[in-house]
Amino acid sequence: MGSVTPDWLAQLAPSHAPPPAGWWPLAPGWWVLLTLLVLIISLFIYWQTRPQVRLRRIALRELENLQTTITDDSNLARELEHLLRRYAVARYGRDTVASLSGERWIAFVIEHGGTAWGGNIGSALLCIAYGGEATAERTAWLAGAHAFIRGRA
Repeated sequence: MGSVTPDWLAQLAPSHAPPPAGWWPLAPGWWVLLTLLVLIISLFIYWQTRPQVRLRRIALRELENLQTTITDDSNLARELEHLLRRYAVARYGRDTVASLSGERWIAFVIEHGGTAWGGNIGSALLCIAYGGEATAERTAWLAGAHAFIRGRA
């Protein structure tokens, strides 16, 4: 055996700590968190850009434009009726909406949320839109159109 010297501790190599852990590659938990974050953001973007949501936003924007720019009741009635027909054809399909006219059209609008058009208000809108004489209920027309586009009563 060898000889053991009294300062045997001095013969040992100097101690050193391992290098600090780097930030890359990420731990598995961070990968899971990043994947969930990307999935949530993707679902949010999809949810906000669905065709129905886009269609509703465009129709509401056009309704606000009509409300602020048209002051004549007959022009408002005509444009409002055209806007709701275009929206209904795009939303519910041509087969469902294209054959509706008169009281059946008003009943369809009321059934799908435009309850403010009940009674004589919807009939007055159609009468004025197509050149007849009736009392103009501007606020009720706009409220019914807004509710119909939003799809709630």
